[in-house]
Amino acid sequence: MSAGRKDNRQRPKVGYGELLAAIADHEKYRQRLSGGRRTIFQFRDLSNLTMAGADLAGADFTGCKMQGANLAETNLSQAVLYACDLRGANLQGARLDRADLRGASLRGADLTGARLLDADMRDGVVAERDKYGNVHIKKPDHDPVDLGGAKMAAADLTGADLSGVSAGRTDFTDAIMVNCVLTRANLAAARLEGANLSGADLSGANLKDATLRGAVMVGAKLENAMMAGADVQGVLDDRQKGRPISDLGVSIDEALKLYAAWVGTGGQQGRLFDFSELDLRGIGPRQGVILTGANLRGSVLQGLNLERAMMQGAKLMDADLRDANLMGADLRGANLSGAHLVRADLRDANLGPLTMGGGRYFPVNLSRSLLRSADLRGALLKNAVMDEADLARALLDGADLTDCRLPEMPAGMRRRN
Repeated sequence: MSAGRKDNRQRPKVGYGELLAAIADHEKYRQRLSGGRRTIFQFRDLSNLTMAGADLAGADFTGCKMQGANLAETNLSQAVLYACDLRGANLQGARLDRADLRGASLRGADLTGARLLDADMRDGVVAERDKYGNVHIKKPDHDPVDLGGAKMAAADLTGADLSGVSAGRTDFTDAIMVNCVLTRANLAAARLEGANLSGADLSGANLKDATLRGAVMVGAKLENAMMAGADVQGVLDDRQKGRPISDLGVSIDEALKLYAAWVGTGGQQGRLFDFSELDLRGIGPRQGVILTGANLRGSVLQGLNLERAMMQGAKLMDADLRDANLMGADLRGANLSGAHLVRADLRDANLGPLTMGGGRYFPVNLSRSLLRSADLRGALLKNAVMDEADLARALLDGADLTDCRLPEMPAGMRRRN
């Protein structure tokens, strides 16, 4: 039976010994070892148990009560969580790719940073056992999947089906919801600030009083969506933002070629271009592009592949680099003050100082930049200026922060690294 309805059914409690044995057997099953067996706990009570970090991909938890369970970093890909009661569960960083979550209740659950690629969260149906133990599926007569008050910040819901989901006041801040199906979803007063809703289907959705500030909604479908009172300040959609590329007077390919020649010859050949305030989203992948010292102030580069780009000393103040791939890019001495880098991939990027003649050096300026959920693993940030930067949920594992001016964190908060 869906957790969306009151269900007084007694579910046999699973003990820790039984659970640990089941996890061990399931991991053997996953590794195709002798003695392996798939975990199947149907209509059982696993409330408040710890399964953190376990590999339970493909396990069957149909109809289970899992209130308050610790499933942080657990692999639940392709798991059956049909009609499960997961209220208040800890699913931080859990993997739920292609999981069956139809009819589940996730009210108050913490799914911060969880991955739910192609997860099925449509309305479920009623599942009941008869006295012989057989499961019977009945016509839906319950509430939709319940995400009310859940924490989904920075969760990856790419391609997930949340049609009809009840997610009023749910926190989807900076979540990746690309191609997500949200038809008829109740998102009233939901927090979708900074979320990437590119290609999402929000037809008939209730977005009354929702916060969509800074969301990416390129290609999103909003037919018959209710938007009264929604905060859409700074939303990036299909409309052009800033100057058109035609302002350059030549094609973007020609402009980049001439600019690279200008850089390579110290201004003797080629041509200097002003790329500021341009909407560059349509230029396609530009791995290794040469934009050394370029003026890109206020330009829109959201979602671009700029892997290994040469952008030393570039002026990127207030630029929009959300979802951009800057992996391995050379950004030494760049000015990124006020830049929007939410979810940007900066793994192994060089954000160290740019050394000039006479012993001068210019550190990267990331003051007031938005680096929420950005991936900075392995990045060089030596001497970087990050006053007032927003690093919420940013990944800093292995980053070189030598002499880096990090922002002050509010009392009671810890820096994640």
